[in-house]
Amino acid sequence: MKTFGGTVLFLDRSDINTDEIIPAKYLTENSKEALKPYLLEDLKLQGFDPAMTAGVGALVSRANFGCGSSREHAPWVFEVNGINIVIAESFARIFRQNMYNCGMIAAELPGAALNELFQEFAGTGTTLSVDIPASAFTFKSGSKEKTVSFTLKGFERALVEAGGWVEYAAAHY
Repeated sequence: MKTFGGTVLFLDRSDINTDEIIPAKYLTENSKEALKPYLLEDLKLQGFDPAMTAGVGALVSRANFGCGSSREHAPWVFEVNGINIVIAESFARIFRQNMYNCGMIAAELPGAALNELFQEFAGTGTTLSVDIPASAFTFKSGSKEKTVSFTLKGFERALVEAGGWVEYAAAHY
């Protein structure tokens, strides 16, 4: 199983697409490691600089995260950069499944819960700890702390615990 949690990057925008996550011009790369420097290179968001992703372990965003093409490279570039959890109101279906296939978490939270997280924690040096058995996130910044429940369904949980689809298949088939 991968490591989950760490410093949180808040991206306050809906519809962040796979071209912004990893530009198409890098899809010819033949290793995950080669994708590493290009994470969120084309994301246009006021106050955002791709260098802000250094040392980040989790990302919180808004609705329809990972829309666009079905490229598996989008979760890969998060994985190779140590970001194994993305939290949003909703995800593009294929992006979400690709995250779980890689043994990563794509957790959906209601818009109201995300609004609270952005108001309380965005821009404050927040860390996230994840309790997978309890399906709970704990956000912490200074003396502020908030625990939020999330849903991790049976097969999704199995993929996360195995480390991804390949590891799951090796253990079960």
